[in-house]
Amino acid sequence: MGKKRVIKKGGEQGAAGAVPSMRSKRKLDSGTLYVEATFNNTKLSLGDNAGNIVAWSSSGSLGFSGAKKGTPFAAAKVGETLGERAGAMGLKDVAVVVKGVGAGRESSIRGFVSKGIDLRSIKDVTPVPHGGVRPPKARRI
Repeated sequence: MGKKRVIKKGGEQGAAGAVPSMRSKRKLDSGTLYVEATFNNTKLSLGDNAGNIVAWSSSGSLGFSGAKKGTPFAAAKVGETLGERAGAMGLKDVAVVVKGVGAGRESSIRGFVSKGIDLRSIKDVTPVPHGGVRPPKARRI
């Protein structure tokens, strides 16, 4: 039988039939990219200069699951996805704040910058313990 072909009458397409554009309503010149790279996932958030988050993405939201979420490949895909959204907003330069010790630290930034956005600075705010944990009690025999 095959597929049925539907022929529409009237070639007029108004605003109702138009496809919505990928352009964002919000315009940004500069912002801050927050990268949280853990062993299990990589999360990226894009904020404006006031600190408000305007776009985000993570390797879990892109469909990676299990151990694949923490890979550099997944992090690069997250960076590329968020870079496309940032380009649609008109973002030109960004300051990066990195937190965590995961495998996707560098590759997520490389994926983001590959979309034509300039880097102003990279800052590492990974928390480092400085007091250590309390030692165990003395053993009694």
